[in-house]
Amino acid sequence: MKPTRIFILTLLAMIAFASNSLLCRAALKGSSIDPATFTFVRIFSGALALWLVMSVRKRLTVNPTATPLVESFSNSAPVTRCSSLRYGNWISAVALFAYAAGFSFAYTSLSAGTGALLLFGAVQATMILRGLHKGERLNTIQIAGFIVAVAGLVVLVFPGLSAPPLIGSILMLGAGLAWGIYSLRGKGERNPASVTTGNFVRAVPFAAALSIIFLPSTNYNLAGIIYAITSGAVTSGLGYVIWYSALPGLKTASAATVQLSVPVLAATGGILLLGEPITVRYVLASVAVLGGIGLVVASPHPQINLSTR
Repeated sequence: MKPTRIFILTLLAMIAFASNSLLCRAALKGSSIDPATFTFVRIFSGALALWLVMSVRKRLTVNPTATPLVESFSNSAPVTRCSSLRYGNWISAVALFAYAAGFSFAYTSLSAGTGALLLFGAVQATMILRGLHKGERLNTIQIAGFIVAVAGLVVLVFPGLSAPPLIGSILMLGAGLAWGIYSLRGKGERNPASVTTGNFVRAVPFAAALSIIFLPSTNYNLAGIIYAITSGAVTSGLGYVIWYSALPGLKTASAATVQLSVPVLAATGGILLLGEPITVRYVLASVAVLGGIGLVVASPHPQINLSTR
């Protein structure tokens, strides 16, 4: 995969991730939609949009000068009857649903920037712990970075002035864990559009069940539905296809590192578009978390002779 294409795909994916935070926060702050309904509409619209794209893709003649996004779909497996469930898997679908649900409920009380910081802080921690589980060792710089990152999260969520709500923080950290698992499972996928479609279709029943559980508190309006559809069909569905397309060209450390840009993008968008305040506590915590995790994922990993383990 050409470096230019990897860069474009990665940039588009990061913009999509930040946009998800802004759309969810805008829906739950500026409209009357409830988080369970937002989650269902988001996942259902994402599944529907991807299914439609995959259904018509076989009728299109791929242009040799196609954009990276077009190539992302054209390089997927051929579309066949019931192909939506031929690709993807239930574990990834559960991870996708858990991320989307935790994400929505957390944003009822968190700002866009704080939510993104917690989310992607948890994502990086998940990837780091996965590396440790596979036998990777942390050097001195990485250990120091990990401690700094954890300290930053503690500062951000510790009870006191300007601290984000505890329940919302826990939900977002859980969403980050789920998204980390989803990203790790997509690292080796060769058919990103087909796999993403399959995962979204499988996640729909879980989202529907969540809506039924919270049926007594169901509430929505047109603005909230539009936000949810945009988040599901565009910044989630298509955005995740782009991300899965970029992953094969990125090392695990690089895939973790680039996502550190999302909290900054989301916080900037929240300030400019949603009128959200930025506090000294948030800035300091951001520097600690992002800087600490950056040290962990950017520092060279020691090589390990697994035969001796």
